[in-house]
Amino acid sequence: MTTVIAGVSGAIGAALARRYLEVCPGQTLIGLCRDPESAPEALRCHESVRVLAWDAEDEQHLDSRGLKAALEASPSVENIIYAAGLLHDDEMSPEKRLEDIDSQSMIRAYRVNCLGFALLMPHLAPALRGKHFKRIAAVSAKVGSIADNRLGGWYAYRTSKAALNMLVRNLSVELSRRYQPLACVALHPGTTLSGLSAPFQQSLEQLTVHEPEQTADNLFAVLEQLGPDDNGRFFSWDGSELSW
Repeated sequence: MTTVIAGVSGAIGAALARRYLEVCPGQTLIGLCRDPESAPEALRCHESVRVLAWDAEDEQHLDSRGLKAALEASPSVENIIYAAGLLHDDEMSPEKRLEDIDSQSMIRAYRVNCLGFALLMPHLAPALRGKHFKRIAAVSAKVGSIADNRLGGWYAYRTSKAALNMLVRNLSVELSRRYQPLACVALHPGTTLSGLSAPFQQSLEQLTVHEPEQTADNLFAVLEQLGPDDNGRFFSWDGSELSW
């Protein structure tokens, strides 16, 4: 079995990688991130892990030859997880009102939260061939749900995650025609202690907050329970279904 995780240097991506290696120590894991040296040392040095360069904001930054070679040398791909995400950094922050909207921030959020997945899948899809069941999952967010939006704000993050959800829905249709049996889903990880949530500690006091390892356990459990009938759905960390 082979698992591919894009965004393996992030809190959730790294925790998911450790969870898969713990449960299936003999499996192959291919991790993708902007700087392979930024991935946890335990993953970089693991004999079953291959960490390759990939940048959701720059299509040319993909080590496509290395990825192709790694996929060809690996057993059947059973899991593809897109765990890259961007809410804020030194150059952008969540918008509170219309006047805060910035075109470059909107574009960057779309590139990382949606477009990176869209451009990566053509490189990964051929590895989905086979009669075994496959799981393709994108770590989305409940704030990307159009039906659930009652607070507004966070324009770049909300709209880019909504776009990611539509991408998942689109992929669920095409991939099921070409590579069934599979389930292509969007996942809400819940609030997780990470660099993404760090600036919002005061607000987090009112929420249920999970450590990355707990989030990984929750998402792993949801993924393991998926079947072909779950293709094209949006799930929360506790297994409940969310509205698009």
